[in-house]
Amino acid sequence: MGRLHDKLKAMGYEGHELEVYLVRLLFCLFAEDTSIFERSQFQELIEQITAEDGRDLAQWLANLFEVLNTPRDKRLKSLDEQLAAFPYANGNLYAERLSTASFGREMRDMLLEACALDWSLISPAIFGALFQSVMDKKQRRDLGAHYTGEQNILKLIRPLFLDELRAEFERVKTSAKKLYEFHQRLAKLKFFDPACGCGNFLVIAYRELRLLELEILRVLYGQSQSLSLDVGEFNILCDVDQFYGIEIEEFPAQIAQTALWLMDHQMNMLVSEEFGSYFVRLPLKKSATIMHGNALQVDWRDVVKPSELTYILGNPPFVGYSYQSKEQKNDCARVFHDVKSTGVLDFVAAWYRKTADYMADNPTIKAAFVSTNSITQGEQVSVLWSDLLRRGVKIHFAHRTFQWSSEARGKAAVHCVIIGFALHDAADKRIFDYETSQAEAHEVKAKNINPYLVDAPSVLLEKRRKPLCEGVPEMANGGKPTDGGNLLLNDAEKAALLQVEPQAAHWIRPFLMGDEFINSISRWCLWLNGISPHELRTLPHIMHRVEAVKTMRLASPKLPTQKQAETPYLFGEIRQPTSPRYLAIPKVSSERRRFIPIGYLDAEVVCGDKIFIISDESLYNFGILNSTLHNAWMRSVCGRLKSDYSYSNTIVYNNFPWPENATEKQKLSIEEAAQAVLDARAKYPNSSLADLYNPLTMPPELVKAHHKLDSVVDAAYSKKKFSGDSDRVAFLFERYQELIDEGKTKPSRKKSN
Repeated sequence: MGRLHDKLKAMGYEGHELEVYLVRLLFCLFAEDTSIFERSQFQELIEQITAEDGRDLAQWLANLFEVLNTPRDKRLKSLDEQLAAFPYANGNLYAERLSTASFGREMRDMLLEACALDWSLISPAIFGALFQSVMDKKQRRDLGAHYTGEQNILKLIRPLFLDELRAEFERVKTSAKKLYEFHQRLAKLKFFDPACGCGNFLVIAYRELRLLELEILRVLYGQSQSLSLDVGEFNILCDVDQFYGIEIEEFPAQIAQTALWLMDHQMNMLVSEEFGSYFVRLPLKKSATIMHGNALQVDWRDVVKPSELTYILGNPPFVGYSYQSKEQKNDCARVFHDVKSTGVLDFVAAWYRKTADYMADNPTIKAAFVSTNSITQGEQVSVLWSDLLRRGVKIHFAHRTFQWSSEARGKAAVHCVIIGFALHDAADKRIFDYETSQAEAHEVKAKNINPYLVDAPSVLLEKRRKPLCEGVPEMANGGKPTDGGNLLLNDAEKAALLQVEPQAAHWIRPFLMGDEFINSISRWCLWLNGISPHELRTLPHIMHRVEAVKTMRLASPKLPTQKQAETPYLFGEIRQPTSPRYLAIPKVSSERRRFIPIGYLDAEVVCGDKIFIISDESLYNFGILNSTLHNAWMRSVCGRLKSDYSYSNTIVYNNFPWPENATEKQKLSIEEAAQAVLDARAKYPNSSLADLYNPLTMPPELVKAHHKLDSVVDAAYSKKKFSGDSDRVAFLFERYQELIDEGKTKPSRKKSN
């Protein structure tokens, strides 16, 4: 279908007409395999009537579309016999008159190839894949249209409504009266996807609703002797008009409405098979309400009244704040017109706010969205959730970060969360957690789910310029060369420089970014602090590099960078510690590691700005930062790059609650355990931190040392033994809340380094 789309477009048949045309063909392909048409009726029309070179195919298809839109009693008497055999479809699917397309031999073969596929048992998810397959990469990126597979849709709809409905069915199925009332209520439920794309969420939700209805019918009519009379139009109550959506692009909006009809027919075939009586809704009378428009600009009340709605669901566009178009930024600004600092929010956040505003007219509505995990991490949390919590939003269930799979061509790997929420509280809260983003979820009950998707108080961490607790050393960024690569050297460049300028050796020092630090990759820099002008001039090859740095900085549009051109031989930003050794914390680390690889570096080693540094040699601080307790906190509140941990000094470190009133004995125990971790690492001098902390290769001595460290760090925080990471994080959030409530600290207004 994607290839056929490309061929039609290349011939000049494009835009709205092409989109409607493809949806009509899709319906025909499905219809001939699902008893809407006779078996192979569409395929035989093409094979038997149209020319093999395809020259007359477009005209025959135009004739077919007109026939499908005309009741049998109003068709021409002279109509071709094969065309006249097709049923009346209605539903406005074939109502619009389109220009006649153009086909060739290859395109006719493509359509026949599609006919050869058995569409009768195909997953409705293919309709989403169809949509995405005909979008080019740039358009897909701009729209944030990451198609959601069926498995991930079920992750959302089960806890949102399906689990509850099925539990109620089990409770009432022994009472005919209660089951009848339950069936009536099922038919009154209304579902709304305000970013519906090609309707995958609505289609799967409808399927599950109809499957539940089928179970009701089995109980009500399973023993009936006249099933063909009992089960039919008056007893199948659920229909596509219970579903609503908004979609910004016309083509997926067309697919959404059609896909719901096709799912309806699939479900009707199941009923027919179950009860031995053919049931089909044709001609189509009811349809879903799918508005073609911008969901952030239209009033959702114009689509469906809040008083009539039961559930809101879907996966709004995935567009990071730095990738949003000007129009998207303007849309967000309008939605968050009364909230400050919303420029850091991802696009999906606007749907949360509009949903909260909409639900204010009917607080019984429940909602759930698949979202970028960034709205539950880092600096976005306080901006978005302070607004949502103020409006009364309560989180009912949540899937923590996982990677979804897509069935679409050109699929994207997306790390996301699912959040179910409402303006009323829920007695039973559920968190679905994942050991890794690709693992299976395990469910845990929760007393409260906070915006970090943790069972803990709903507190929000703001950017803090200094550590929360007194006596804790400050964490700063490493230095920034701002040199266009001219002050940095790899091994080969260093060797080449020393061969022609051996006296440069004094001015070359090891240089590390996060990747080099973790993987023991050799890299060097020209560290010219303190060099005299005379000596620098005696090093022409270094002078050549310095000249290149000056040229690069002067060409920058940034005034501070232009200013740095006055001293082109120095790093743009120098933050090198003066202590004999210092702690280095990489900003980004793989999610597969249980611990961020933190270690000591000698003052001789220069750190770049992908590493945080602490000018402190204390083994006690090293022990706390390397503990499972600190790493569990980090995993809960840090930002992410895809699924990798993105450590932050202002969010993670500065808000971290350190042990309260740790005794000297406890501190000594932590220091001894911290030294044992260093000793275990030292037994493997040829292994990088990446080797040592790979969960598959971590040495037993190091594992044992970390277990001991965890036990003494945990003991410094609480006499009660923690049951796991969730328990640790809940404790830390409670401790954080106590510190804030006690007013012991306030966020500093001092500008960070």
